[in-house]
Amino acid sequence: MDQSVAIQETLAEGEYCIIAVQGALCEGESRQSRLLGLVRYRPERGGQEHALFLYTHRRMAVTGDDVSLDQIVPISRDFALEEVSLDGEVYFLGSDVTVQLDTAELSLVFQLPFGSQTRTFLQEVARACPGFNPTALDPKFLWLSRYRRKEPEPEPPTPRGWNSAQGTRPGRSGIGGGRYRSRKARRGLEEPRLQGRARSLWGRSYGADRPLIGEGGTRGRAPLGVERGRGSGRRDEELEEAGREMSAAAGSRERESAGGSSFDESRPDGKGLLVDQSSWGQDKPENLLPRQNKSKSEITDMVRSSTITVSDKAHILSMQKFGLRDTIVKSHLMQKEEDYTYIQNFRFFVGTYNVNGQSPKECLQPWLSHGIQAPDVYCVGFQELDLSKEAFFFHDTPKEEEWFKAVSEGLHPDAKYAKVKLIRLVGIMLLLYVKQEHAAYISEVEAETVGTGIMGRMGNKGGVAIRFQFHNTSICVVNSHLAAHTEEYERRNQDYKDICSRMQFCQVDPSLPPLTISKHDVILWLGDLNYRIEELDVEKVKKLIEEKAFQTLYANDQLRAQVAAKAVFEGFNEGELTFQPTYKYDTGSDDWDTSDKCRAPAWCDRVLWKGKNITQLSYQSHMALKTSDHKPVSSVFDIGVRVVNEELYRKTLEEIVRSLDKMENDSIPSVSLSKREFCFQNVKYMQLQIESFTIRNGQVPCQFEFINKPDEESYCKQWLSANPSRGFLLPDSAIEIELELFVNKTTATKLNSGEDKIEDILVLHLDRGKDYFLSVSGNYLPSCFGSPIHTLCYMKEPILDLPLESIRELTLMQLQTEDDGSQLERPMDIPKELLMMVDYLYRNAIQQEDLFQQPGLRLEFEHIRDCLDTGMIDTLSASNHSIAEALLLFLESLPEPVICYSVYHNCLECSGNLTASKQVIATLPACHRNVFIYLMAFLQELLKNSAKNHLDGNILASIFGSLLLRNPAGHQKLEVAEKKKAQEFIHQFLCNSP
Repeated sequence: MDQSVAIQETLAEGEYCIIAVQGALCEGESRQSRLLGLVRYRPERGGQEHALFLYTHRRMAVTGDDVSLDQIVPISRDFALEEVSLDGEVYFLGSDVTVQLDTAELSLVFQLPFGSQTRTFLQEVARACPGFNPTALDPKFLWLSRYRRKEPEPEPPTPRGWNSAQGTRPGRSGIGGGRYRSRKARRGLEEPRLQGRARSLWGRSYGADRPLIGEGGTRGRAPLGVERGRGSGRRDEELEEAGREMSAAAGSRERESAGGSSFDESRPDGKGLLVDQSSWGQDKPENLLPRQNKSKSEITDMVRSSTITVSDKAHILSMQKFGLRDTIVKSHLMQKEEDYTYIQNFRFFVGTYNVNGQSPKECLQPWLSHGIQAPDVYCVGFQELDLSKEAFFFHDTPKEEEWFKAVSEGLHPDAKYAKVKLIRLVGIMLLLYVKQEHAAYISEVEAETVGTGIMGRMGNKGGVAIRFQFHNTSICVVNSHLAAHTEEYERRNQDYKDICSRMQFCQVDPSLPPLTISKHDVILWLGDLNYRIEELDVEKVKKLIEEKAFQTLYANDQLRAQVAAKAVFEGFNEGELTFQPTYKYDTGSDDWDTSDKCRAPAWCDRVLWKGKNITQLSYQSHMALKTSDHKPVSSVFDIGVRVVNEELYRKTLEEIVRSLDKMENDSIPSVSLSKREFCFQNVKYMQLQIESFTIRNGQVPCQFEFINKPDEESYCKQWLSANPSRGFLLPDSAIEIELELFVNKTTATKLNSGEDKIEDILVLHLDRGKDYFLSVSGNYLPSCFGSPIHTLCYMKEPILDLPLESIRELTLMQLQTEDDGSQLERPMDIPKELLMMVDYLYRNAIQQEDLFQQPGLRLEFEHIRDCLDTGMIDTLSASNHSIAEALLLFLESLPEPVICYSVYHNCLECSGNLTASKQVIATLPACHRNVFIYLMAFLQELLKNSAKNHLDGNILASIFGSLLLRNPAGHQKLEVAEKKKAQEFIHQFLCNSP
């Protein structure tokens, strides 16, 4: 329930509640429930001001009558919020978050519930803190004057409070004017993380008398600089420099992914788990420890900070100092890795469970820990965590916390575990845990998501992944939920390929190209892959299951057939399927599906792996769990990980450094290129073209990099990229470079108009060598995709039948609100291309289930695009889902959306007022107004058939709201409230005639 709605009802005009969270105000032993709301106000002088409104409330706040304002805390420059540990408080993994709120005259402590709502609330409060531009005006908070208490101030005078209810401690004021720290320190995102009692999330700095983190000194450590120098020994100056660079490392880079969590601070809780709290900082290389002689407290800190160790191969290859000598050291260390490492086996548990939108109702130990030794690493994935529309469109769900706690309680009781990472995309969630004793050897933790739903973005299908270094071995764990339905195996194949191509992890050195899934030593892939058993009817499948004829069933398994055809998972392995299919059961039982659809049983839930030194010990389902219509699956592996022998490593490093002294550093590198001119013929919208060439090195090690031309921000135009764009070559070695050309909504319009052409010059630079120039040319075939609405209305012929000059003139033509009496021929009311797609859907897909929710096929989209651009609509042959997705892509590609940018904010303001909204639509240019009315009429027809197509107004309003109504600052991430207002604006037209 969104309780910000109740708060909003209590606010004055112009005040807006961004987000609310329910918590407890802590005063000694007392815990009093409070509803905290973050309220924004935009003064007439410009800018914006924020305050925290604290309410008492009765049960769940539904309306304004359910809450009573207790206190207001303006978010001024002296505002600070920090996560703290209360005296005597025992922490558990996933426990509530305790935060202390401070201003110059106020201090409050709250306990907030663990979960994504609290995390989002804290992030929004962080963003609300005033900026630190010295010239910026200080917040005045004049708008809060109406809430000020009217009673006389007591004698002697005390600071005036902002309380509107009795019972608040005297002297507490929400206004202060204290000193504040720098932007970097205040946001808490770039400062080195130290140990102490409290960790500052953002706010003013604290003096020496108030340490940042600690527990009465019991967990503190000596200054890093002191400990680093201890026992370093005597080394020559060059070796000391190299060793220091190889031993130090940057902390793992925190990223804002949908639902992602950081590699968190952890401490033992006495129940087999380490405490997990969010990380808010980033370690700096100069403040990190060598990996030798780590104490237990230091290891715990490593769990929090994700420090990279000397044995970290990925870091050695991605240090930010990009000098030739350092690069040679890295490369030789890689070549000699076997000289200073050995293989050690670690036990991995990999589990997958499609929970069908259910909350946990039973203990997960039968799945996670029964009958096995305590694993060293847990990789636990879920699908369909939440099937609600709110989770689909707004990405927030209480199920994340519920299942996280259930997993934490189900881990093996014989070991202590720390949560390394949690990542979620709508209903797809992946959790990674490690034993406490391995924490020091986990590093380079990154997580990413890829949505493969409609338009290739929606997160109802797709994948999430976590990559990390374990000792000297790189590991990537992927959890995916691929397209459903027996006949959609090609769509599943495409989902897999999309995840592989689009899943990219940033490296510690941001200048280095991102890592893909395939660039790892070990890949573990789990999830609801949704491949079915084909060519057998339901009863035959069930009979073979009763006979335990699993090999006969497996012969008809779609995944087996697609792997054999090398369509997916090439190079991956899967264990023998000795358990019955895991889908589909009646919820709460072991009975096969008895619904009207009577789905055939299938092995939807799978675990595959790729890499060396991997032994599968078990692969099984767990019939004891009955919460879902799927059964959970687990696989246990022994995985050989490369571990560094410190003494041999040091000797190897010495040999490499000394050998460099004998090299002739004044040699000039030289390479030969297999090709320098590249021509891309007939480039089409959203159709990738690739040209490749080879760089062959001579006798001198060299670094290469594509560099920017003078006065340009990138080494190439937006529609072009080189992969890789930089690298290192040993003597007599070679590398293949791919030039990828892809035109999308960002670049199509200028190519249509002729303002841009498929022409570019790339500069390939050799460090300490010369530059090479590569010529790129080609031709672009104009498309209706990326063309303005008014341009298409004037194009009565297919766009590819028009002369380029005519296309250019029409594309550059200014949009007119009304007919200006120009000499141009009267335009069509709406673009013919839009008419063709909508008419096709009206005739063929009005009752199509999951329309606009299930994606189409890429090859079919290319066919649809060609039919629209050539006018050969009679040859159009594609699935309803592909046509629907093409319609959405068409609307997304419009350079000016259907509802023009100029009225965007007006639309949000009058959202919920149909009369005012119609007046805004009436101001649109005729062609835009016609398109809007036409689309609304079509969507209303779809809703009349909702019993068949299962669509409702909320789904359509959410999908089309983001396409028809786009923020002019398109690069900015929209707030949830803004998305909801756009949805509400469209929804009111779906329920009424436009």
